[in-house]
Amino acid sequence: MKKLVLIAGGAVALLSGLLLFAFKPAETSVKPGVNVNKSADKMEIGIIPQPSNIISAGGGTMNITNSTQIIVSDDAALPSALFLKNYLEKYYGISPKVIGPSSKGVKAAGKGVKAKAEKGGAIFLNILNADSSLFDPANPAGTTEQSVYRLKVDGSIAQLTGNYRQGLFYAVQTLIQMLPADKMVAAKEVAVPFAEIEDEPRFEYRGMHLDVVRHIWSMDYLKQFVDYLALHKMNYFHLHLTDDQAWRIESKKYPKLNSIGSWRAGTIIGIFPGTGVDSTRYGGFYTAQQLKEIVKYAEERYITVVPEIDIPGHSMAIIASYPQFSTTPEIPKQPAITWGIFNRQNNVLAPSDELFVFLEDVFNELMDIFPGRYIHIGADECAKKWWQESASTQEYMKKHGIKDENELQKLFVEKLSVVMKARGRQIVGWDEMIDDGLVEGSVVMSWRNAENGYKAAEMGHKTILTPMLHSYFNIAQKEKEDSLCHRQWLVTLENVYNFNPVPASLSAEAAGNVIGGQGCMWTEYFPHKERLEYGIYPRLSAIAEVYWSLPAVKNYAEFHRRLQTQYRRYDLWGANYYAGERK
Repeated sequence: MKKLVLIAGGAVALLSGLLLFAFKPAETSVKPGVNVNKSADKMEIGIIPQPSNIISAGGGTMNITNSTQIIVSDDAALPSALFLKNYLEKYYGISPKVIGPSSKGVKAAGKGVKAKAEKGGAIFLNILNADSSLFDPANPAGTTEQSVYRLKVDGSIAQLTGNYRQGLFYAVQTLIQMLPADKMVAAKEVAVPFAEIEDEPRFEYRGMHLDVVRHIWSMDYLKQFVDYLALHKMNYFHLHLTDDQAWRIESKKYPKLNSIGSWRAGTIIGIFPGTGVDSTRYGGFYTAQQLKEIVKYAEERYITVVPEIDIPGHSMAIIASYPQFSTTPEIPKQPAITWGIFNRQNNVLAPSDELFVFLEDVFNELMDIFPGRYIHIGADECAKKWWQESASTQEYMKKHGIKDENELQKLFVEKLSVVMKARGRQIVGWDEMIDDGLVEGSVVMSWRNAENGYKAAEMGHKTILTPMLHSYFNIAQKEKEDSLCHRQWLVTLENVYNFNPVPASLSAEAAGNVIGGQGCMWTEYFPHKERLEYGIYPRLSAIAEVYWSLPAVKNYAEFHRRLQTQYRRYDLWGANYYAGERK
């Protein structure tokens, strides 16, 4: 239950899930840094995702200049302040000064600050619950309550207040979307419209997935991708690190995973089954230190990274490196050079005591890098015929009283669940886990359809929705798509936007178990930045609104109108996108 909280100068109440403040009415006299426009009372603000409540917009603008100060009430607000400052510098050439309790050589709050604010204006950043004990750096994504914020721009002052650190960061993202959408080189000032907004997310989990196996991405681009999520108020980054084509994590205990498993001999040409295979050796991996750097970068943006090692299927890179873990160890293998090998090539792990020690070791290495509560184990597309044809697997099943292959796959999940729980973590797996019987405490990520997610939710399991026909951005987004992607299906912008994560038919208890959802970008047909961004934009913007905005404020036609400004923002960021919906 959300509680009444108090701050100096007035009461703050959480009413109907929204943060309400008592602000001093803004002065109407014209001051430096202020433009009054009385005809702008109904000014439209194109914010994505749509806020819960835009109380007012228009009536004038506040100008942000080099003289504007970003004033923080607590050091906990510094990540948000620096994100705003860096954005202003990067895209407009404006460099406001950040001052706060620990700022060297400046006053935090008082007469000196107020006097300067009248000359260049000020952006005040405040956190109601800033105590460090209330923030878990291992799980920076936070909850819906922690994400509540209030923003008010009036006169020469912008006041941004978050219930917790996360909420303040989201207030900054809203302010950023109120800035001009066009790049301004060495601008002297940028105008922000007067507005008063209160907002909070609908769902706790709002994420995006990136496959770094089929194609690997530079550290710089991974950080750019994290920034894209932050700018959309997304808070989970699902990083798919292993598959048939490669193993992308440094392993100190099992170095062959890198010397052999991280490299493939070539890559399929064209759409599967392709017109051939090139002869270019392709691969690489991220060191533990590099991945920790991504975790830290994401933490500063209140994003939790969810890493995935995909087992017991999708394991060709493992068994190419360590053949003893295959059901056919006598047959040489290599990391896959093509896609779509499910049920075509033997890519499953053979159960053995040695294998389960290996899995415990590599998942512990993973957890040494990624501190978040959710650890993804895959558990999808495991072709059980390879176990049925394996004498050693059948012998293992008989010895351990395992009645069938579904129960065997469940055993993998059970054993890893013990490993995760020992370190305070929680297993996430794709919805095939339902077919085998869900393990207590497992979180289901439903990709084949939404119904499997609802089934898991009704069974009392947390559910993350990723139904492919509403969430997979490697699928064509227009009819007669001529670029490389999965063309046998269609996931349009409208398909993404109009997905309802919680239908009326779902019980209240099950609805409470649907914690959110994410978009997915599998990169088999997306080898570089331009192709990748063509796939995700503008659909990423749509899915951000699906999981942030309340149904009462969602409307596709209205979203489409706001999207026209967002296209200009993509241009500002230097991002590529599908422009078919642009007017």
